[in-house]
Amino acid sequence: MERLFTPWRHEYVTAGVKSEGCVMCQAAEGQAEDLVVHRGSTAFVVMNLYPYNSGHVMVAPVRHLGSLIDATPDELGEIMTLARQVEAAFREEYHPDGINIGMNLGKAAGAGVADHIHLHLVPRWNGDTNFMTVTASARVLPEAPAESCARLRRRFQP
Repeated sequence: MERLFTPWRHEYVTAGVKSEGCVMCQAAEGQAEDLVVHRGSTAFVVMNLYPYNSGHVMVAPVRHLGSLIDATPDELGEIMTLARQVEAAFREEYHPDGINIGMNLGKAAGAGVADHIHLHLVPRWNGDTNFMTVTASARVLPEAPAESCARLRRRFQP
């Protein structure tokens, strides 16, 4: 029998990681620079530290916002512009068969960071390994988030 070890996820699955303050605001302020793919004027792209697949990113407003209703047209526009750039970066770097794009508003909707809106983008492939989550409570990721970040950053260079 083969064993798949994911020790880097231990803190996450045992709820041992508790950050003081808003993790999105901390990333926006530069405290997670190694995971920030790109910074815009009102929004930014950051790697998901506990991704569903390699390349899983989030696009969030720089401003701390808990609802789309509170976002300005400029913030909403930049979020979607960055989402489009991420789509292009995924197609160039990962060649996915599809891409999940979604936002969970509020804890009841499944938001891990419920008080700072963010849009998830996840590259997907036919036959990818999501069955592992169901059968083994593990994810198979061939690339660490920091490696994914470096790979995607070059697609945001002018």
